[in-house]
Amino acid sequence: MGEQKRKEESKSEFIFGKKNYKFLFIGLAFIVIGFILMAGGGSDDPNVFDESIYSWRRIRLAPTLVLIGFGIQVYAILLNPNKDSKK
Repeated sequence: MGEQKRKEESKSEFIFGKKNYKFLFIGLAFIVIGFILMAGGGSDDPNVFDESIYSWRRIRLAPTLVLIGFGIQVYAILLNPNKDSKK
């Protein structure tokens, strides 16, 4: 009897709420976009140096987007979905 009651109480409860998942997906999108912007810039010929690997997009923008994405991920994990905003 006690075991069945315990199972019923712990069945339908998720760790994260809808708001948490929304922020998780937004952070994931930032990270993916940052890595896509970092990709490329190589040369097919190893004897030819390509200066495009030092572009502003690959050096500044893409890593910043990745770090922002990781920050959003941390915020989404720490966000309490059960906290009432009305007090």
